[in-house]
Amino acid sequence: MNRSFTWPNDARLAMSFVINIEEGSEMSTARGDKGPEPVDELGVALKAPIRNYVNESNYQYGVRAGAARIFGAFAKHRIATTVTAAAMSLENAPELATMITSGGHETCSHGWRWIHQFSYDEAREREFIDKAVKSIEATTGTRPYGWLSRYLHTDRTHRLLVEAGFEYHMDDLSDDTPRWQLVETSDGLKPLVIVPYALDTNDMKFWLAPGYTPAQWLEYAVATFDRLYEEGADGPKMMSLGLHLRIIGRPGRIAALEQFIQHVVSHQDVWCAPRLDIARHFAAQVPAPTSEAVHG
Repeated sequence: MNRSFTWPNDARLAMSFVINIEEGSEMSTARGDKGPEPVDELGVALKAPIRNYVNESNYQYGVRAGAARIFGAFAKHRIATTVTAAAMSLENAPELATMITSGGHETCSHGWRWIHQFSYDEAREREFIDKAVKSIEATTGTRPYGWLSRYLHTDRTHRLLVEAGFEYHMDDLSDDTPRWQLVETSDGLKPLVIVPYALDTNDMKFWLAPGYTPAQWLEYAVATFDRLYEEGADGPKMMSLGLHLRIIGRPGRIAALEQFIQHVVSHQDVWCAPRLDIARHFAAQVPAPTSEAVHG
């Protein structure tokens, strides 16, 4: 039982919808990369240094068609989400930045581009983070305070985030509630909130598990919500649902998202909130630790 903090209005569950925007910043020889983005709807990985125009168009589907469906589903219920955006994506598709701001959504940094930064040295990684902050602030009017790496990060990433003024990160899959992380900096240990993410409820399943259907995804998402809602009677819980414009935004899949949203809003004692609100609410109620021993 976790009674160290409560959600607003004593809600049982904080529901975190996460819209990932990566389209237009994926790997391409047109952007100076050695090869094209290796993941697409068919799971084809090309190692040749050629431009994959068809795969790029698959990503652009998210911008041209998928985004309106997804943002429209949340607008219907006036739900504010967290948008983890690669900064270049918003520069290349400013209409997406407009959807974010007009819908009252939070923008969390997904890096300058949707690429791996784990091979960077410290100077280059710092530049990667700072460039993303400045770009997102320019396109949305607000700097990001949250961060999501693309799968991997370096031992110094979270220190660089603290130094850059970030308040939370979601590079963690280990819990159903937020917690503190102490980050070692040149000025001593500094606290950073972890707002855990989840892969099991992510719509990437449609790409990575052949034959996976919208009905299966919906059934699993509902089962996850129902169990966490039940457990929330004994202490606050949080659920994450990860979405992608080019994946769940398809005509044959969007109904599953709409049905899940309807299931969520049909329950009382649920707080649908952006992750920055979740992080700040947690931080206001739970004092930051002062040592690794306290952090555990």
